[in-house]
Order: sequence, then structure tokens, then C-alpha cells
Amino acid sequence: MPQTLWFLLLPGFSMMGLMSAIEPLRVANRFRGELYRWRLLSVDGGAVQGSNGMSLNVDAGLERPGASDSLFVVAGFEPLASFTPRLAHWLKRTDLDGATLGGIDTGSFVLAEAGLFARQRLTLHWEAIDAFQERYPGLLPTQELFEIDGRRITSAGGTATLDLMLTLIGRDHGDELAVEVSEQFVLGRIRTRQDHQRMQITRRYGVHNRKLVQVIGEMERHSEQPLGSAELAALVGVTPRQLERLFRLHLDDTPSGFYLALRLEKARQLLRQTDMGVLEIGLACGFESSSYFSRCYRNRFAACPSQDRHEHPASETAPPGTHTQRPTRSTTDQRI
Repeated sequence: MPQTLWFLLLPGFSMMGLMSAIEPLRVANRFRGELYRWRLLSVDGGAVQGSNGMSLNVDAGLERPGASDSLFVVAGFEPLASFTPRLAHWLKRTDLDGATLGGIDTGSFVLAEAGLFARQRLTLHWEAIDAFQERYPGLLPTQELFEIDGRRITSAGGTATLDLMLTLIGRDHGDELAVEVSEQFVLGRIRTRQDHQRMQITRRYGVHNRKLVQVIGEMERHSEQPLGSAELAALVGVTPRQLERLFRLHLDDTPSGFYLALRLEKARQLLRQTDMGVLEIGLACGFESSSYFSRCYRNRFAACPSQDRHEHPASETAPPGTHTQRPTRSTTDQRI
């Protein structure tokens, strides 16, 4: 019997994430007959508009998949905007029926909000990981492209979903078919789950000095409780003065200036993607004083935090990499 995959589309869903899931199934059927079927759902059974402004008609409302089926929640910038107790109940019943549950892009938010993650590995789009960890501190998302853990399957969205589906096709019907399908999409290779969501630090910031790359990695890992320049220098085996020279030479910045910009970029993501308070966001990004946080934010983005949130709600947030200030944010898997 063909395997049926169901896709629950939430308003503002990632069209690229959805198409990257369905197209490999279509091509697999082209080569081997009807291996897969898919159905699109929405909360009310009506058409759903994606983040790119295009609307898709669906097959049904909240029908429950069968025990051997898989259901993927496909979301985008505001995954919880349509979350209701009714949706949570439906998801829990679907889980109790034995179906496999998955999330594409930020679909993991919806499953987490319904209490459907325990100790399973999970992932989601890198841009939303900080907000996810703030909301669900008991869950630890990875930064892998996708995760397959029992009856939970999650993808970071974008082209990562294509790699996920190719992996599932290979698991179910052999690697030869997965390679045939991948070649139809002109892929050089099928990425594994361990491939990075984001470009490596060397590519993102255009630096190749090993010590500098290590320091930037430490800065990214310690945004809530920032480390001092002496601590950072000690971690990579240089003196604070050498660290200053490295940043001046390769980034035309100081360690403290670059670190501050990193933390402010994180604050901006949290501001635009969560309902956390401004003070709470400031604390999460290493600012002990709300006034200092607001002043730094205004100096960098020419708007205070509350004004930025009001003028740029999550659904209007430009993808990373569209502004020129350091540190830049670029990725091959932007949400479209």
C-alpha cells in the first residue's frame, strides 16, 4: 500500500519547506509507481496563505491520519498564531492513534506547545532556535538539518526538507532510488542530518584565522552571560592585546564591539519572533540594564526595541542577510 503523508499548513507557512517535502515524493512515484500519497490540511479546511503571499487550497480540515501515516506541521514566522486548544487536542489524538508526527521549519513550536516532545531529538530553523529555547527551556533543539527520532521527524525547513525526504526515501525504498530522485533536482549530493544549517563562521564573516573563528564561536555560545575579553583570549590561547589585533586586522572592529553586535542581532530576532518582554529579551542577551539595552539597540538599529517590534512584526521580518551592519547573517536555507 502507498504510504500517506499529511501536511497541516498553518497561515504564513514556508512554501519552500512544503514543496521540498512533496516534490521528492512525486519523483519517487514517477520512477517506482505509487509509493507515496499526500494530503494537505488546514485548521478550518479553507485555503491557506504562505509566507510568500500565495494561497493553496487544501484537501480537508482536521482529519486524523491513520496509524501508519505521517503528519507534518508546516509553519513559518508565526507558528503559534493559530494554535488553539482544539488543535492541541487533535494533535494529541493523532499521536495516540499511532501516527508519526513531524514539524517543518518552525512546526516544532506547535508540537512543543501541545506537549508532544519528551526526550526526542528535534530541530527547527536556526533563526528560531533562540526563541524556542526561551519558551521551552526543558527541550534542547539541535542545529542539524533534520532529525528522525522514533515517531518524531523534524526539519529545519528550506532545502533541508529535501534532504530529509531523500533520506526517508532511501530508508524505505533503498539508496538507489534516493540517488535517482536527487539527480532529478540536480543535487551534487544528499546532505546528512549532521550537515550545518548555516554557513560556517569562516564563510559568514569572511575570516579564516583559526583563533578568530574559535573566539566568534565562543561569543555565539555565550550571549546570555557574555565573557570578558580576557576570558575569550584565554580560551583560545592568546593575549587580550593579540585578540584586539586579530579583530582589527580581519574585521575592522574590536572584540567588544563585535560581541555587542552579535548580542543585539539575537535580541532583534527574539523581539520580532517572540512575545517576550523587552526587559526579558535584554536579560537573555546579556544586558543587565534595560536602559543600556535600549540605548545600544537604538544606536545600532535607529529605533528603540518597542518601536522596532511595533513597526516590524514577525510576519514582516526580512530574512537574515538583508542589512549590512556586522555581524552579517547569511544562510542557504532562508524561510521563503
